[in-house]
Amino acid sequence: MNQTNSYSISHTNPEAKLDVTNSIISVLQEFSYQKIVCVCIGTDRSTGDSLGPLVGTFLSQHESEHFAVLGTLEEPVHALNLPEKISYLQRFHPQSLIIAIDACLGKLNSVGSIQVGIGPIRPGAGVNKQLPEVGQIHVTGIVNVAGFMEYMVLQNTRLSTVMRMAQMIADSIVNATQLQTVQGKWPQEI
Repeated sequence: MNQTNSYSISHTNPEAKLDVTNSIISVLQEFSYQKIVCVCIGTDRSTGDSLGPLVGTFLSQHESEHFAVLGTLEEPVHALNLPEKISYLQRFHPQSLIIAIDACLGKLNSVGSIQVGIGPIRPGAGVNKQLPEVGQIHVTGIVNVAGFMEYMVLQNTRLSTVMRMAQMIADSIVNATQLQTVQGKWPQEI
């Protein structure tokens, strides 16, 4: 597995949706899988942290026998139920490829960037929570600036930015998985 497959794309770039889609395709090609499960982490009780559940809600319209979603606005995956959801994945989706989607905080010049890469994410790290890692692939959206009063920063994040990023991430995941299907590369036998 090529650990250098990591991408960062500004959501305001005119080619952002195409770039995010191509980044996801590139990362997907590193794996063999029969099913994809997107684990969309966050809560609708915080504007900045709602990125994951928004992505999950958009993606849930595209669920199929080869594509599933955990974490929506209606049924979020968050700090309190993450260990339970990971157990669920291990029990009912042991051979599935897990794409973890979450909001994160970063440097000022990175706000609005969507990052795609190989490897798990550690939810809650930006607010100093110790939660289990999840995913073989991660897609994160840098929604605001890290460094001081992270909970307050997440609460005061612009919803318009989060919504645009969430829609772009969801559309890119759907486009990437559909292109993989058309090209006969998905699902693959393990």
